[in-house]
Amino acid sequence: MNNHQRAMLSPVFMLAALALLLSACASAPRGPACPANTQNLPDCPPLSAVVDDDIERIYAYRTRVSPKELGDDPIAYGMNADIPIQGAGGKILGPDDEGAIDSLAAKLWMLENAEHSIDFGYYIFTPDIIGYAMIGAMCEAVKRGVDVRVMVDSLGSLKASRTTLAALKTCEQQAQFIPLENGGISTRKARIQVMIFNAITKLSTSPNRRSHDKLLIIDGDFHDKARMMTGGRNISLDYYGLTATGQHDPYGYRDSEILFKPAETENDKTIGEVSAGYYTLLFLYRGNKQILPVNNDSARSLYRQELSKARDALATLKQFDLLKPHLAHMDEFMHQRFHPADVLLAHNLGNVTNKNVTRNAVENLNKNPNSIMYILGKIGDANDGTETTRIVSPYLFLAQYKDKQGNVLVDEAVAMREWLDTHPRARIEIVTNSVLTSDNFSSQAIIDMDTAPRLLLDEPTRAAWMALKAADEVGGELTSSANWQQQVNHPRLVIYETGKLDSSRLGHGKAHYAKLHAKFFVEGEIGFVGTSNFDYRSRLYNSEMGYFFKSDPLANNLNAAFDYLVERSYRWGSPQWLRLRHRAMDAKGAKGWSTRQQRKVYKTLEITGLHWLF
Repeated sequence: MNNHQRAMLSPVFMLAALALLLSACASAPRGPACPANTQNLPDCPPLSAVVDDDIERIYAYRTRVSPKELGDDPIAYGMNADIPIQGAGGKILGPDDEGAIDSLAAKLWMLENAEHSIDFGYYIFTPDIIGYAMIGAMCEAVKRGVDVRVMVDSLGSLKASRTTLAALKTCEQQAQFIPLENGGISTRKARIQVMIFNAITKLSTSPNRRSHDKLLIIDGDFHDKARMMTGGRNISLDYYGLTATGQHDPYGYRDSEILFKPAETENDKTIGEVSAGYYTLLFLYRGNKQILPVNNDSARSLYRQELSKARDALATLKQFDLLKPHLAHMDEFMHQRFHPADVLLAHNLGNVTNKNVTRNAVENLNKNPNSIMYILGKIGDANDGTETTRIVSPYLFLAQYKDKQGNVLVDEAVAMREWLDTHPRARIEIVTNSVLTSDNFSSQAIIDMDTAPRLLLDEPTRAAWMALKAADEVGGELTSSANWQQQVNHPRLVIYETGKLDSSRLGHGKAHYAKLHAKFFVEGEIGFVGTSNFDYRSRLYNSEMGYFFKSDPLANNLNAAFDYLVERSYRWGSPQWLRLRHRAMDAKGAKGWSTRQQRKVYKTLEITGLHWLF
């Protein structure tokens, strides 16, 4: 890379432009040698094909470059990039059943209607009927000339067979040439590049650094056609309220996503380009491993079987009675009634390479002004105390960071209480999991024994809560006292936990309460939807991303989603919440044991330092 190219890669350019400029580090990939009048040879474009400058540029930056060839660290550029606020149209795909099915239908529509490119990246990719259907849809996409990039996390997608992913790669053998934006055919043949993020088989990588991202982009570099979706939903049946046979699953995840298209007016860089640029940074990370097929008869036979499964899964999924009506209205859904918004990409790319993540947490945060928590802090500083702040997270932690001498540098619980004390018109509302709905008893122990007590209880009451025997939570002296009732019923600080006593899983009702997995924030007309759980792992270790927006209609939709969850929740510390915990303690298996042992679990996490990993 020469000095001119290095100067172009300064830390103040827009993130979308970064991905394009990185292509300067390597020459554009060469196509096959096609002598004149022999374009009917394999892999040669037709005589009518056009060498298009835009396609050449896009093709080059979408090509995987080895760390040695790249020379510079793409993560460092992302940490300091000058990310623009952009105009866009948005939709919320909320935590109700309709939102979940619409999300699946929208993903299928995007894969089947992409014309030029697909960027597909997920933390969890499960080889169930949905996972195989996605494979089938992307295989068909490359056959019609769509350039495809796939990236799944090494640990999060451990169940995903590398054989299945290699089989997807073989679909490019039947690929067509990438179409031009306004018709015609380019000289570049579409590909499928499959990447494992931070492969655990590489000795040079840290298995503790994960890509928790969930991102689907189609036609990111083509203004009117671009669509992108991010949020909490992974690629697995659990996230869409469906069983493998197409029946409704009431115990999946309650989640949220946001869908964007570029604004009607022309922008210097569109949300599609910025999103694709962010994806490129992850795609170029040095710890990634490319999946390539094995070229022998046995492997080819396995690949054919996998692709046959994928075709069958896609056809079967699209015939599910619960999904068909949503697929039928997707053309309208993907083009109409988007709400105008100003949007800003935020990410935690720095977590992938940060050192001493717990000791230097505050320093690392300040090094990444594009991070989710950094921007949330700036929004909090700008709040004049007249708005209600609403937060949804399945594993909400309130950070406390100390220096080497043990002095507290940051205590978010104290800061939140002090802020409320100085802003008497402000209100904070939180929705998180309960012992009934949580899928992670370690994180739930932190919520119930640390997050909520630090926010709501004074120090003596907090100590008494921690010392309480599980059997004495209901009807005991502490929780029956006027002091307890006063503290847990703070008039402007409310913590809700999902699940109620009429749950069928408690044996006393017929209602179903799914696991909460949504992650969003809303305050006035400003909101955020993304992948971060706001726990220590999301803050310190994981690559995370999401979009902040300024839009009254989108904020109204998030508030409606929040109200939907509140209707299915109890307030932390209330008599109903305590009885719910008591019933959960009587449950068999891990649910009952983890609820009874919650205090011991939390103390163990704190003493061992394992709480940093949840």
